Amino acid sequence: MHLTNALYRVMLLIRRFEERALLEFSTGKLFGTTHAYIGQEANAAALFSLTDSGDVVFSNHRCHGHFIAYGGDPYALAAELMGKATGLVGGRGGSQHIHWRNFYSNGIQGGIVPVATGIALAEKLQKTGKIAIVFLGDGTLGEGAVYESLNLAALWQIPVLYVVENNRYAQTTPIENGVAGSIAARFQAFGIKTWEMASSDVLELRPGLNEALQHARASGLPAACILHTHRFAAHSKGDDPRPREEIARIRAAYDPLTLHAPRVESVARAAIEAEVTSVVQDAFTRAASDPFPTLSN
Repeated sequence: MHLTNALYRVMLLIRRFEERALLEFSTGKLFGTTHAYIGQEANAAALFSLTDSGDVVFSNHRCHGHFIAYGGDPYALAAELMGKATGLVGGRGGSQHIHWRNFYSNGIQGGIVPVATGIALAEKLQKTGKIAIVFLGDGTLGEGAVYESLNLAALWQIPVLYVVENNRYAQTTPIENGVAGSIAARFQAFGIKTWEMASSDVLELRPGLNEALQHARASGLPAACILHTHRFAAHSKGDDPRPREEIARIRAAYDPLTLHAPRVESVARAAIEAEVTSVVQDAFTRAASDPFPTLSN
Protein backbone atom coordinates (compact mmCIF):
# COMPACT_ATOMS: atom_id res chain seq x y z
CA MET A 1 0.00 0.00 0.00
CA HIS A 2 1.21 3.50 -0.83
CA LEU A 3 2.64 5.30 2.22
CA THR A 4 0.02 8.07 2.14
CA ASN A 5 -2.79 5.52 2.14
CA ALA A 6 -1.10 3.31 4.72
CA LEU A 7 -0.73 6.22 7.13
CA TYR A 8 -4.40 7.09 6.72
CA ARG A 9 -5.41 3.49 7.36
CA VAL A 10 -3.36 3.25 10.55
CA MET A 11 -4.73 6.50 11.94
CA LEU A 12 -8.30 5.61 11.03
CA LEU A 13 -7.96 2.14 12.54
CA ILE A 14 -6.74 3.66 15.81
CA ARG A 15 -9.59 6.19 15.81
CA ARG A 16 -12.34 3.67 15.09
CA PHE A 17 -10.95 1.14 17.57
CA GLU A 18 -10.78 3.71 20.35
CA GLU A 19 -14.27 5.01 19.62
CA ARG A 20 -15.62 1.47 19.78
CA ALA A 21 -13.68 0.75 22.98
CA LEU A 22 -15.22 3.78 24.69
CA LEU A 23 -18.66 2.69 23.53
CA GLU A 24 -18.13 -0.86 24.81
CA PHE A 25 -16.81 0.45 28.11
CA SER A 26 -20.08 2.31 28.67
CA THR A 27 -21.94 -1.00 28.35
CA GLY A 28 -19.83 -2.73 30.99
CA LYS A 29 -18.14 -5.14 28.58
CA LEU A 30 -14.60 -3.90 29.30
CA PHE A 31 -12.68 -4.50 32.50
CA GLY A 32 -10.54 -2.01 34.39
CA THR A 33 -10.03 1.39 32.80
CA THR A 34 -9.15 2.63 29.33
CA HIS A 35 -7.26 5.67 28.02
CA ALA A 36 -8.09 6.67 24.45
CA TYR A 37 -5.49 7.89 21.96
CA ILE A 38 -8.03 9.90 19.96
CA GLY A 39 -6.41 13.03 18.54
CA GLN A 40 -2.84 11.79 18.87
CA GLU A 41 -2.94 9.21 16.06
CA ALA A 42 -0.40 11.01 13.85
CA ASN A 43 2.37 10.53 16.42
CA ALA A 44 2.20 6.74 16.45
CA ALA A 45 1.48 6.40 12.73
CA ALA A 46 4.48 8.54 11.81
CA LEU A 47 6.88 6.88 14.26
CA PHE A 48 6.05 3.28 13.45
CA SER A 49 6.30 3.91 9.73
CA LEU A 50 10.00 4.50 10.40
CA THR A 51 11.08 1.99 13.07
CA ASP A 52 12.85 -1.30 12.52
CA SER A 53 11.06 -4.53 13.40
CA GLY A 54 13.71 -5.43 15.97
CA ASP A 55 13.41 -2.23 17.99
CA VAL A 56 12.02 -2.67 21.50
CA VAL A 57 9.01 -0.49 22.28
CA PHE A 58 7.77 0.57 25.71
CA SER A 59 4.38 2.20 25.88
CA ASN A 60 2.37 3.66 28.73
CA HIS A 61 -1.23 3.82 29.91
CA ARG A 62 -2.36 5.31 26.56
CA CYS A 63 -1.07 2.31 24.65
CA HIS A 64 -3.81 1.19 22.23
CA GLY A 65 -2.78 3.59 19.47
CA HIS A 66 0.88 2.68 19.86
CA PHE A 67 0.06 -1.03 19.70
CA ILE A 68 -2.09 -0.76 16.58
CA ALA A 69 0.45 1.42 14.78
CA TYR A 70 3.15 -1.09 15.77
CA GLY A 71 1.18 -3.67 13.79
CA GLY A 72 -0.75 -5.36 16.58
CA ASP A 73 -3.98 -7.28 16.05
CA PRO A 74 -7.11 -5.28 17.02
CA TYR A 75 -8.93 -8.52 17.80
CA ALA A 76 -6.32 -9.64 20.35
CA LEU A 77 -6.40 -6.18 21.90
CA ALA A 78 -10.20 -6.12 22.07
CA ALA A 79 -10.17 -9.55 23.72
CA GLU A 80 -7.66 -8.31 26.28
CA LEU A 81 -9.81 -5.30 27.11
CA MET A 82 -12.71 -7.67 27.70
CA GLY A 83 -10.62 -9.90 29.94
CA LYS A 84 -10.85 -12.87 27.60
CA ALA A 85 -8.50 -15.85 27.46
CA THR A 86 -7.74 -15.02 23.82
CA GLY A 87 -6.40 -11.58 24.75
CA LEU A 88 -2.81 -10.50 24.29
CA VAL A 89 -1.82 -11.66 27.77
CA GLY A 90 -4.69 -14.01 28.46
CA GLY A 91 -7.08 -11.36 29.70
CA ARG A 92 -4.97 -10.54 32.74
CA GLY A 93 -3.35 -7.28 31.65
CA GLY A 94 -6.36 -5.26 30.62
CA SER A 95 -5.98 -1.95 28.86
CA GLN A 96 -2.65 -0.81 30.24
CA HIS A 97 -0.42 -3.88 30.64
CA ILE A 98 0.06 -5.65 27.34
CA HIS A 99 2.85 -7.45 25.52
CA TRP A 100 3.33 -8.68 21.97
CA ARG A 101 6.62 -9.36 20.21
CA ASN A 102 8.92 -6.45 21.19
CA PHE A 103 6.06 -4.27 22.45
CA TYR A 104 5.47 -3.72 26.17
CA SER A 105 3.24 -1.34 28.11
CA ASN A 106 2.87 -0.34 31.72
CA GLY A 107 0.39 1.99 33.40
CA ILE A 108 2.77 3.23 36.10
CA GLN A 109 3.84 6.69 35.00
CA GLY A 110 7.62 6.92 34.68
CA GLY A 111 8.13 3.36 35.89
CA ILE A 112 8.73 2.01 32.40
CA VAL A 113 11.48 4.58 31.62
CA PRO A 114 14.32 2.91 33.58
CA VAL A 115 13.23 -0.48 32.21
CA ALA A 116 13.42 0.81 28.64
CA THR A 117 16.79 2.41 29.30
CA GLY A 118 18.10 -0.84 30.77
CA ILE A 119 16.87 -2.87 27.81
CA ALA A 120 18.55 -0.42 25.43
CA LEU A 121 21.79 -0.91 27.37
CA ALA A 122 21.40 -4.69 27.04
CA GLU A 123 20.94 -4.35 23.28
CA LYS A 124 24.09 -2.22 23.12
CA LEU A 125 26.16 -4.70 25.12
CA GLN A 126 24.93 -7.56 22.92
CA LYS A 127 25.70 -5.50 19.79
CA THR A 128 22.30 -6.25 18.22
CA GLY A 129 21.94 -2.86 16.54
CA LYS A 130 18.49 -2.47 18.07
CA ILE A 131 17.33 0.58 19.97
CA ALA A 132 14.64 1.03 22.59
CA ILE A 133 11.79 3.51 22.23
CA VAL A 134 9.83 4.67 25.24
CA PHE A 135 6.73 6.88 25.38
CA LEU A 136 6.22 9.46 28.12
CA GLY A 137 3.41 11.89 28.81
CA ASP A 138 3.91 15.45 30.02
CA GLY A 139 2.61 14.33 33.41
CA THR A 140 5.46 11.83 33.68
CA LEU A 141 8.01 14.64 33.88
CA GLY A 142 7.54 14.92 37.64
CA GLU A 143 8.92 11.44 38.28
CA GLY A 144 12.45 11.19 39.63
CA ALA A 145 13.13 7.85 37.94
CA VAL A 146 12.88 9.61 34.57
CA TYR A 147 15.83 11.88 35.34
CA GLU A 148 17.90 9.06 36.82
CA SER A 149 17.36 7.24 33.52
CA LEU A 150 18.33 10.25 31.43
CA ASN A 151 21.50 10.68 33.46
CA LEU A 152 22.59 7.08 32.98
CA ALA A 153 21.59 7.05 29.31
CA ALA A 154 23.85 10.03 28.68
CA LEU A 155 26.72 8.80 30.84
CA TRP A 156 26.72 5.28 29.43
CA GLN A 157 25.81 6.29 25.86
CA ILE A 158 22.68 4.16 25.64
CA PRO A 159 20.74 3.99 22.32
CA VAL A 160 17.25 4.89 23.52
CA LEU A 161 14.67 7.27 22.05
CA TYR A 162 12.48 9.09 24.56
CA VAL A 163 9.20 10.22 22.98
CA VAL A 164 7.24 12.76 25.01
CA GLU A 165 3.65 13.16 23.87
CA ASN A 166 2.67 16.46 25.41
CA ASN A 167 -1.11 16.56 25.17
CA ARG A 168 -1.10 19.49 27.59
CA TYR A 169 -2.99 17.74 30.39
CA ALA A 170 -1.74 15.32 33.05
CA GLN A 171 -5.05 13.61 33.71
CA THR A 172 -6.96 16.82 34.52
CA THR A 173 -4.07 19.17 35.37
CA PRO A 174 -3.15 21.72 32.65
CA ILE A 175 0.54 21.67 31.81
CA GLU A 176 1.04 25.25 32.98
CA ASN A 177 0.05 24.10 36.47
CA GLY A 178 2.28 21.04 36.51
CA VAL A 179 5.42 21.53 34.42
CA ALA A 180 7.79 24.45 35.00
CA GLY A 181 10.24 25.58 32.37
CA SER A 182 11.01 23.88 29.08
CA ILE A 183 10.39 20.20 28.36
CA ALA A 184 13.21 20.10 25.82
CA ALA A 185 15.63 21.66 28.30
CA ARG A 186 15.10 18.73 30.65
CA PHE A 187 16.71 16.41 28.11
CA GLN A 188 19.27 18.92 26.86
CA ALA A 189 20.54 19.37 30.43
CA PHE A 190 21.89 15.82 30.17
CA GLY A 191 23.42 16.47 26.75
CA ILE A 192 20.69 14.48 24.98
CA LYS A 193 20.00 15.68 21.44
CA THR A 194 16.38 16.71 21.20
CA TRP A 195 13.82 17.29 18.46
CA GLU A 196 10.68 19.31 19.19
CA MET A 197 7.59 19.34 16.96
CA ALA A 198 4.15 20.88 17.27
CA SER A 199 1.97 19.34 14.58
CA SER A 200 -0.89 16.91 14.05
CA ASP A 201 0.14 16.39 10.43
CA VAL A 202 1.58 12.90 10.06
CA LEU A 203 3.77 13.90 7.12
CA GLU A 204 5.21 16.87 9.00
CA LEU A 205 6.15 14.64 11.93
CA ARG A 206 8.02 11.96 9.97
CA PRO A 207 11.26 13.89 9.11
CA GLY A 208 12.04 14.90 12.71
CA LEU A 209 11.16 11.48 14.07
CA ASN A 210 13.33 9.85 11.43
CA GLU A 211 16.29 12.08 12.32
CA ALA A 212 15.93 11.21 16.00
CA LEU A 213 15.68 7.48 15.30
CA GLN A 214 18.68 7.52 13.02
CA HIS A 215 20.69 9.53 15.53
CA ALA A 216 20.07 6.96 18.26
CA ARG A 217 20.71 4.08 15.89
CA ALA A 218 23.85 5.41 14.20
CA SER A 219 25.53 7.09 17.16
CA GLY A 220 24.43 4.71 19.90
CA LEU A 221 23.44 7.74 21.96
CA PRO A 222 20.13 8.67 23.55
CA ALA A 223 17.76 11.00 21.72
CA ALA A 224 14.49 12.69 22.56
CA CYS A 225 11.44 13.81 20.62
CA ILE A 226 8.90 16.17 22.16
CA LEU A 227 5.62 16.01 20.29
CA HIS A 228 3.19 18.75 21.23
CA THR A 229 -0.18 17.21 20.53
CA HIS A 230 -3.84 17.21 21.58
CA ARG A 231 -6.13 14.53 22.91
CA PHE A 232 -9.79 14.90 22.05
CA ALA A 233 -11.17 12.33 24.49
CA ALA A 234 -11.14 12.39 28.27
CA HIS A 235 -8.08 11.24 30.18
CA SER A 236 -9.86 7.95 30.84
CA LYS A 237 -13.49 7.21 30.06
CA GLY A 238 -15.33 10.36 31.15
CA ASP A 239 -13.17 12.40 33.51
CA ASP A 240 -12.76 15.55 31.40
CA PRO A 241 -13.03 18.98 33.04
CA ARG A 242 -12.21 20.90 29.86
CA PRO A 243 -14.87 23.23 28.44
CA ARG A 244 -16.72 21.76 25.46
CA GLU A 245 -15.71 24.81 23.47
CA GLU A 246 -12.03 24.02 23.96
CA ILE A 247 -12.45 20.42 22.78
CA ALA A 248 -14.43 21.56 19.74
CA ARG A 249 -11.74 24.10 18.91
CA ILE A 250 -8.85 21.66 19.01
CA ARG A 251 -10.84 19.06 17.04
CA ALA A 252 -11.50 21.60 14.31
CA ALA A 253 -7.88 22.74 14.11
CA TYR A 254 -5.78 19.68 14.92
CA ASP A 255 -7.56 16.50 13.80
CA PRO A 256 -4.85 14.36 12.14
CA LEU A 257 -7.43 12.49 10.06
CA THR A 258 -8.96 15.70 8.70
CA LEU A 259 -5.50 17.00 7.83
CA HIS A 260 -4.40 13.85 6.02
CA ALA A 261 -7.60 12.54 4.40
CA PRO A 262 -7.57 14.96 1.42
CA ARG A 263 -4.26 13.44 0.29
CA VAL A 264 -5.93 10.05 -0.20
CA GLU A 265 -7.80 9.56 -3.46
CA SER A 266 -11.54 9.28 -2.83
CA VAL A 267 -11.98 5.71 -4.10
CA ALA A 268 -9.02 4.47 -2.04
CA ARG A 269 -10.27 6.36 0.98
CA ALA A 270 -13.69 4.75 0.76
CA ALA A 271 -12.12 1.32 0.47
CA ILE A 272 -9.90 1.94 3.50
CA GLU A 273 -12.84 3.21 5.55
CA ALA A 274 -14.95 0.17 4.68
CA GLU A 275 -12.11 -2.22 5.50
CA VAL A 276 -11.37 -0.52 8.84
CA THR A 277 -15.03 -0.62 9.81
CA SER A 278 -15.09 -4.34 9.09
CA VAL A 279 -11.86 -5.01 11.03
CA VAL A 280 -13.08 -3.19 14.14
CA GLN A 281 -16.53 -4.79 14.02
CA ASP A 282 -15.00 -8.24 13.63
CA ALA A 283 -12.52 -7.63 16.46
CA PHE A 284 -15.12 -6.74 19.06
CA THR A 285 -17.72 -9.25 17.86
CA ARG A 286 -15.28 -12.16 18.02
CA ALA A 287 -13.84 -11.05 21.34
CA ALA A 288 -17.30 -10.76 22.91
CA SER A 289 -18.00 -14.44 22.27
CA ASP A 290 -14.60 -15.70 23.48
CA PRO A 291 -14.22 -17.51 26.83
CA PHE A 292 -12.88 -15.99 30.02
CA PRO A 293 -9.64 -17.42 31.43
CA THR A 294 -9.75 -20.16 34.01
CA LEU A 295 -7.33 -20.91 36.82
CA SER A 296 -5.68 -23.53 34.63
CA ASN A 297 -4.99 -21.09 31.75
